[in-house]
Amino acid sequence: MVLPLSGLKVVAIEQAVAAPFATSRLADAGADVIKIERPEGDFARGYDDAAAGQSSYFVWLNRGKTSVVLDLRAEAGKAELERLLADADVLVQNLKRGALDRLGVTQERLTRQYPRLITCAITGYGEGGPMADRKAYDLLIQAESGLCSITGGPSEPARVGMSIVDVATGATAHAAILEALIARGITGRGAAISISMFDVMAEWMTVPLLNHESGNSPRRVGMAHPSISPYSAFATKDGQLILISIQSDREWRMLCTHFLQRPELGHDPRFATNVARVANRPDTDGIVAEAFAAMAHSDAIAGLDKADIAMASVNDMAGLSGHPHLRRITVNTPNGPVAYPAPAPRVAGETRSYGAVPALPVAPLKAEA
Repeated sequence: MVLPLSGLKVVAIEQAVAAPFATSRLADAGADVIKIERPEGDFARGYDDAAAGQSSYFVWLNRGKTSVVLDLRAEAGKAELERLLADADVLVQNLKRGALDRLGVTQERLTRQYPRLITCAITGYGEGGPMADRKAYDLLIQAESGLCSITGGPSEPARVGMSIVDVATGATAHAAILEALIARGITGRGAAISISMFDVMAEWMTVPLLNHESGNSPRRVGMAHPSISPYSAFATKDGQLILISIQSDREWRMLCTHFLQRPELGHDPRFATNVARVANRPDTDGIVAEAFAAMAHSDAIAGLDKADIAMASVNDMAGLSGHPHLRRITVNTPNGPVAYPAPAPRVAGETRSYGAVPALPVAPLKAEA
């Protein structure tokens, strides 16, 4: 099977999560991704040892790549980078702002010398502005963008429990690179893409920001939705949580009739509309919580299903690990095969295999004479 990006050469001067996320998707689609690591390796190799004694981050995001070690401060390393770039289609990098310029690899020269090359630079705060030189990592941007302020319970802000900024940035970079490849197919010209982690998360924060600027600044409400009720998690009598989502007044009436067994509440002025239910949230949630507390988890799930109510069990990682809908892939690693969740896109009639995770080469690659 010929993959959609077969024949494409990608040079990735990358580390950590955001850029490797983008290039892992390119590698999955058949691109030849050459991952340039410093002599000590991508520092994500040392994040943990959860994947057969290796970093879970590195094993997840570096399958299907070829790793080479270059010391870009040395002349041999610079020469080898130039050799790799000579026939590259895409250059992805998430070095500190200006790092490539200081090596003599300026965007101006790349555009002039390799007019078909698509470059994608990922930074914390972009190429300009008052914070452009500030270091940026996932949780720092979660905090700076205001995401933490709307995450967690009422008492204090919290982080999103996975690297959402890095993943969002990597996904944004992946989409932008694919757009540039389509454009190059039309115009024959490459592109210079710049993506900042802060910009990505600020754009994702549009709805809470607009609500704040209209005088309705979001509050942290834990597992509840700030503007819909009931849309929250409720405990069953055996101590398990079920999240339900009532998206319309019709669904509220269905919940009242078929689950709460109190059809009169569907037309009660205190609860008949979402605006009224939100205004009376303590009473709304109290009525629903009382019904859940009288049922076992399995009975509540069955009752909600019968009433056609949107719901979800509030799982932990054990729940995800054994989930009946979880699809996995298995990749080879230096320490043996590792299975983990499969990429979401599926193409009809296509079954993909996934490349191995590279070991760190023992010695820096020498430039050819």
